[in-house]
Amino acid sequence: MGDQHGIFIPDLEQFRRSAFRLKGLRCIHTTFTRGHGLTQEDITDLAMLRLDALAVIEMDSGLPATTWMGHLLPPDDEQKKWKISRWPHPKDLPHDFLNFIKGLESDIERKCRLLGVGSAEERAILIDASPGSTEDAGRTLDELEMLARTANVDVCARVHQRVNRYNPALLMGKGKLQDIVISGLYLGATMIVFNQNLTPVQANKIAQLTDLKVIDRTQLILHIFARHARTRGGKVQVELAQLRYMLPRLVGKGTAMSRLIGGIGTKGPGETKLEIDRRRIKQRIGALEKSLKQLEKQRTEMRKRRKRRNIPQVSIIGYTNTGKSTLLNRITKAGVLAANRLFATLDTAVRPLYLNGRQILLSDTVGFIKNMPPEIMKAFKATLEELEEAWGFIHVLDSSSPYLVQEMETTQDLLEEMGLSTKPAILVFNKIDLVDEETVTRLKKRWPGAVFISAAKGEGIRELICEIERIIPSSVQQGETSLVSGLELTSTPR
Repeated sequence: MGDQHGIFIPDLEQFRRSAFRLKGLRCIHTTFTRGHGLTQEDITDLAMLRLDALAVIEMDSGLPATTWMGHLLPPDDEQKKWKISRWPHPKDLPHDFLNFIKGLESDIERKCRLLGVGSAEERAILIDASPGSTEDAGRTLDELEMLARTANVDVCARVHQRVNRYNPALLMGKGKLQDIVISGLYLGATMIVFNQNLTPVQANKIAQLTDLKVIDRTQLILHIFARHARTRGGKVQVELAQLRYMLPRLVGKGTAMSRLIGGIGTKGPGETKLEIDRRRIKQRIGALEKSLKQLEKQRTEMRKRRKRRNIPQVSIIGYTNTGKSTLLNRITKAGVLAANRLFATLDTAVRPLYLNGRQILLSDTVGFIKNMPPEIMKAFKATLEELEEAWGFIHVLDSSSPYLVQEMETTQDLLEEMGLSTKPAILVFNKIDLVDEETVTRLKKRWPGAVFISAAKGEGIRELICEIERIIPSSVQQGETSLVSGLELTSTPR
């Protein structure tokens, strides 16, 4: 097991792994140091490996003497995580040890599960390991927490570690990760969610070290997309993004990755399970790409027909959960799903709107988010192409968001990446019913040309309609009057 320098703990992969149970193993070692008991390294091993117990026997003239034993404790109000006991000799240890550990494990499991009572599927620790400031980390963790709650994950802790250089194996420092895992045991955590994208090696190493599920921000967003996809197009795009992300992260346990082929007149051993999984994923990606191309052709034909009819289109864009779908419903009575959650809309909804005899099309698009995963951008290319056909944009912002400026900049940066920043846009501050008059006055002073509305209550919609008319090309044919969501708009000579 070890020597005078330390203890070697073998690979425990084959032993049970559970968020609420002990490992089913005990570690006993001797020491020639008298009176110190368990060291910090002993306690770390006890907690990290979730051992049933860790005992240290002090040696006196080659014979066993004072014996120390540490074991974990169930969560309690005193926040004690382990208990260390001392006996004069190993023979003095409790004889009914197995029943003691069985009862201890039952108490740990029962109390940890009580912490997670509710409708949430998982309890997660959120981690941001970045070189940024505490303020920046707070913002990104706020957004990560919103994503987690949207995915029906209960957040039990948030951790930020400032790192100047990422650990290639664990992303962050091992000591900090150990502290997080020990705390997580007493919070009933079942999952760790990293705000940074993990490499396959990092995800596997951290999972092995912590005995918890480990995912990153991109995986969390893809999970949300999968939950919210409703139409065939949305489901195809989400599944394609998931598979593209998963494929390079399929890793084996040291086995050869190449396909083994037998020689002439012989049979090879065939493919490993990993290779079969990879081949099937590639086949599925190919099938989904074909389906996506068909959907792209259909959307392209629809856009061509609109062009021939000279019908201008205005797209509603903005950060996720700013109220874009609610605004579309308010103006056109579209009846699309509008919910107070991130990424409620994944499919483009296009609805007609008549303004003083001229017909335009309003389209609702998938919301943006900071550091949008490239897998999503690629899979949703067909959906985002609607933005290229738009005459202009309605850029919706959440007036109540503490990160309003950053969300505005994220949307503008994405438009620049797509080469669409030169198109006319109406800046719309939504949810003014959720902020005080002083905030509205301050926003109006900073952005004097913006429109301030409450899509939920209908405030400011008439002003927005007038702004939409302003950005529509004058070459579009005009009529007399029309009714738009209960607002009668009288024709005005231009």
